[in-house]
Amino acid sequence: MPDSTTHIAEKPLRDPFGRRITYLRLSVTDRCDLRCSYCMAEHMTFLPKPDVLTLEELLALSEAFMERGVRRIRLTGGEPLVRKNILWLIRALGDHVKRGTLDEVTLTTNGTQLGAMADDLYAAGVRRINVSLDTLSTDLFSQITRRDRLEQVLEGIQAAKSAGLKVKVNTVALKGINADELTDITAWCVAEGLDHTLIETMPLGEVEDAREDHYLPLTTIFPAYAERWQLSPSPHRTGGPARYFDIKGTENRLGFITPLTGNFCDGCNRVRVTCTGRIYMCLGQDDHVDLRAALRSDTPHTTLMNALDRAIGQKPKGHDFAMEDGRMVGSLGRHMSQTGG
Repeated sequence: MPDSTTHIAEKPLRDPFGRRITYLRLSVTDRCDLRCSYCMAEHMTFLPKPDVLTLEELLALSEAFMERGVRRIRLTGGEPLVRKNILWLIRALGDHVKRGTLDEVTLTTNGTQLGAMADDLYAAGVRRINVSLDTLSTDLFSQITRRDRLEQVLEGIQAAKSAGLKVKVNTVALKGINADELTDITAWCVAEGLDHTLIETMPLGEVEDAREDHYLPLTTIFPAYAERWQLSPSPHRTGGPARYFDIKGTENRLGFITPLTGNFCDGCNRVRVTCTGRIYMCLGQDDHVDLRAALRSDTPHTTLMNALDRAIGQKPKGHDFAMEDGRMVGSLGRHMSQTGG
């Protein structure tokens, strides 16, 4: 960004409702080596490579957000660790953590690449990661992800722990698929010393089955958890939308992300940027601003700062996801892998 060295510090990003934007979820690729049925279709058409931001552009974009007050960056995908040379970007962001211009760089991964990359992630400055894991059954894992890689993921989690990374497991709750296994997954996480977060499925992208067929309100599973553990509300926050409970008798937490049964929009402090440079001010709405054009303009810094002001000025109060008469409303055509998980 040729004109980025002469400016003074910019004002923090603040939306029309007074919420400070301090958390960026940055997608580095729409590609993934799994095909989770609730996330994407079996046969996906991925973006042409020229449409995707270069690693240098992703870094420049990250630095612009830091300048405007973002303190946490989570790299997402698709699967971020399948992006070629992704460690270059992670190391560069890790350097910002060392300098104090960023509080942390984290990532959400499906775990398949952790066996080979966990040590490098720690060395690059990552200290905690989220791993998506919806079942501990080999057959069901193959059904959900359309790939036979559960053992690879479990080995990756162990590699991450050995490297010193704090691992949190994310599980999408799916009626008729993994609903009966959820407490067992939590028990496994407790035994492994991992926090666990449950997530309601959201109406993002067209998939083979109607999303309502597998929608499981997290409010319905509390009785099963109450029979097994004593949960108490936790003040713990990571900057994301999860609400946490301490699990008595353990050092672990259980989180709930409830876009449909418990709207969490009032305290929203985050935006998502796709690997093509589109900033989505809300996961549940289609309004966006093109930051790639700003990055590739003749005056990238000035144009980008103006684009960020325009985008945050359009941030809505909340998403439109809801259940009405047993049907999901507020659905969107884009897949989560395109938006950034």
